[in-house]
Amino acid sequence: MGRLSYDGVEKLEIDDRALAHLQLVIGSKLRRGESFLFTWRPDTSLGGGRVSVWMHPHASLVFRFAGSRPPRINRAWAEAMMNAANSPAGLSLVPEPPEPTPGADSGESSL
Repeated sequence: MGRLSYDGVEKLEIDDRALAHLQLVIGSKLRRGESFLFTWRPDTSLGGGRVSVWMHPHASLVFRFAGSRPPRINRAWAEAMMNAANSPAGLSLVPEPPEPTPGADSGESSL
């Protein structure tokens, strides 16, 4: 299980594969100087509910991975998260879609 820490206060515990995809999307948005809302549901052992944070280029973020090897990126999943991040509702962890078959045209990338 990896962890995303935001300004040293809010923490999201999540598997390394999902965290790597979030890092890709969040990093892409912040490199462009774009701010956005990020929402997740904490584990019920932490009280459940919903947490939303305003991500901005000056926020203090730490991506801590449990494993030492980076997971393979599912481009379709990263694109789905980027589409969510670009929406008025903001970024959320969407379910992982199947990866496109090799050789299929994936179209333009916004990452």
